[in-house]
Amino acid sequence: MPNRLAQETSPYLLQHADNPVDWWPWSSEAFEEARRRGVPVHLSVGYSSCHWCHVLAAESFEDEAVADYLNEHFVSVKVDREERPDVDAVYMEAVQAATGQGGWPMTVFLTPEAEPFYFGTYFPPAPRQGMPSFRQVLQGVQQAWETRREEVTDVAGKIVRDLAQREIDYGGTRTPGGEELGQALLALTREYDPQRGGFGGAPKFPPSMVLEFLLRHHARTGSEGALQMARDTCERMARGGIYDQLGGGFARYSVDRDWAVPHFEKMLYDNALLCRVYAHLWRTTGSELARRVALETADFMVRELRTEQGGFASALDADSDDGTGGHVEGAYYVWTPEQLREVLGAEDAELAAQYFGVTEEGTFEQGASVLQLPVREGVHDAARIDAIRRRLFEARAVRPAPGRDDKVVAAWNGLAIAALAETGAYFDRPDLVEAALGAADLLVRLHMDEHAALGRTSRDGRAGANAGVLEDYADVAEGFLALAAVTGEGVWLDFAGLLLDHVLTRFTDAESGSLYDTAADAEKLIRRPQDPTDNAAPSGWTAAAGALLAYAAHTGSQPHRTAAERALGVVRALGPRVPRFIGWGLAVAEAAFDGPREVAVVGPALADERARALHRTALLAPAPGAVVAYGTAGSDEFPLLADRPLVNGEPAAYVCRNFTCDAPTTDPARLRAALSE
Repeated sequence: MPNRLAQETSPYLLQHADNPVDWWPWSSEAFEEARRRGVPVHLSVGYSSCHWCHVLAAESFEDEAVADYLNEHFVSVKVDREERPDVDAVYMEAVQAATGQGGWPMTVFLTPEAEPFYFGTYFPPAPRQGMPSFRQVLQGVQQAWETRREEVTDVAGKIVRDLAQREIDYGGTRTPGGEELGQALLALTREYDPQRGGFGGAPKFPPSMVLEFLLRHHARTGSEGALQMARDTCERMARGGIYDQLGGGFARYSVDRDWAVPHFEKMLYDNALLCRVYAHLWRTTGSELARRVALETADFMVRELRTEQGGFASALDADSDDGTGGHVEGAYYVWTPEQLREVLGAEDAELAAQYFGVTEEGTFEQGASVLQLPVREGVHDAARIDAIRRRLFEARAVRPAPGRDDKVVAAWNGLAIAALAETGAYFDRPDLVEAALGAADLLVRLHMDEHAALGRTSRDGRAGANAGVLEDYADVAEGFLALAAVTGEGVWLDFAGLLLDHVLTRFTDAESGSLYDTAADAEKLIRRPQDPTDNAAPSGWTAAAGALLAYAAHTGSQPHRTAAERALGVVRALGPRVPRFIGWGLAVAEAAFDGPREVAVVGPALADERARALHRTALLAPAPGAVVAYGTAGSDEFPLLADRPLVNGEPAAYVCRNFTCDAPTTDPARLRAALSE
């Protein structure tokens, strides 16, 4: 019989609706029940595409004996970390402080007052490699609760007090200057892997936000070292197994240093961020590889993640049916030589194996290989390779597909909107811009209320109950600002302003200028989460700084500019020390240091070919964080267009900083030169 999770919108929670565990969603009622019964709370946090979350569920949560023990001695609460990043953040901070590591599934035991006292991640069904079984953990926690409750509650109280005393080095209110940005670049060179690209060792994550910083730093300074790190890393990833060589799009990370074997889940945020990075790399270098990867990644998002309502689903699972009924990681994506022969025949299979690095020994498990591009393109007949790729893609499509987490997360859709809008504009793909507009329309219709307050998620056209957090407001504003620049529709600038008003009034500390991840009027947790460092996506803090800065450049708003500069103080403190973990903040700091430049393009009509040529030139400018307003002369849709007339009746472009402009130009080449200085 389904438990309480059957009424939830989260696919992850719904996956546990038929467990024999008597799950509760995160709610005040769950903690009231724990108080009434005098038992601790078992908090389990995960997400739909998490491989080990599925393993724990199959081994323990579907086990009747384990479920009976949980139901008798605990109140069990299941949380989707993607729906409630605030709950995940505060307890993950406690887990990491206590154990020195973290991850998902996250297992935390709480008092009925929501104070944590015992922590872990995955626990096996039987003791293994020094790790206790899940049943042993439950028995130990229950025994401690029954026999040493006062000690347990004292420990929990101390943990909460210790967390409350943690402080972030805000770095003051001065934005990073050229010296700090140069120091951050130097620190990155020390961690760079010159043989394989990327930073650090295994596992290796796509450093999308750091790559954006490197491209912006190169644009401002001409640093060839910054460009080389970005270009080589992008090429290594694009040729590795982390990139889907048949269908486009990136997996979450590589388990090795060579980008060869991925953890196969595909996340919307990774692909949105990387699509934009490769588009910007093409903008800088003209690389055909970067162009192809940007477009293939955009097409992947539209083809496989777009929902019926026009938004974008969160993720594809790593696991799928291997054809024998087993749920196996990577089964959808890997190939053996025999499978190639079955689809292609002997001659083309031999070429495909050479081209994609498929061996008899295999590069993955059980003799299977992850497709890579070990041979540089151009060595083989391009038409023949394209035909092979198409046939393999069509054959793969018949395989059991990975599951899709089809909830729409506001923040990640904001990132996708920005990526698709820019990629569509750069490569003359109006269908991609239309896809971005469709997602933006869904967010306005379904996620924003009459006060422009954002809901975090929706699914199947039904809004979720959870309030948006800082990253939602910031990333959606970023997406709307990109749409405004590409389409020339000022309404998207207006919507961005409404969202950023919430950032100023509900998420910003008026005294210090620091930012919180949750609104002042949000549900009170044991700690109000606040983290400026980037993780898999830009932190809400740095994303907000970027959106505030761009909006100020569009409108001349001093409060937004001041808020952005105060928020960037933390980048001055952390950038030179830990640049890998504040890459987006460094990218925003590059924009602030550059101005950012403001470009107003006016024409007699938006359809005028001369105006469109100037507009495209402005969009393709590599100037860090440049904002573009595009419209007819005299239009009031963008403040930047005010008092910007045509020049001798011809379309014109104005390049400005802080609304102070150089002489206008009617020549795209001169505009390009002005924006490249």
